[in-house]
Amino acid sequence: MDTTLTINIQKEAEKLIDYFSPKIISEVNNEYVKIAKIKGEDIPWHNHENEDELFYIINGTLLMEIENQPSFTMKTGDLYVVPKGINHRVSSSEECLIMLIETKSTKHTGDVITPITKSIEKQKY
Repeated sequence: MDTTLTINIQKEAEKLIDYFSPKIISEVNNEYVKIAKIKGEDIPWHNHENEDELFYIINGTLLMEIENQPSFTMKTGDLYVVPKGINHRVSSSEECLIMLIETKSTKHTGDVITPITKSIEKQKY
């Protein structure tokens, strides 16, 4: 990774083809910085037993569902951290661009495996 270049998130987003398929665009300490396009309801209920997960809405709206709590809509510019061990899922009726900051050990859909689940290797460009 070339540390002398800035990263243009919009240009990186243009490379995204599939929804629910995070791509690693950078890293800081033991965290990956990822972007993903969300549209639909394909993400299953899941949790990350040992890792918090940061969601930042770059563009659009995202429905955040947290088990046993009222769901809420995140909008452009909103940030939310799902604490480790908390069951959650996200969806969006229209295309939404998000940034995720996750510990490098964080599995895409936790221990729940579905056709959309991506390994860390598949999240690298």
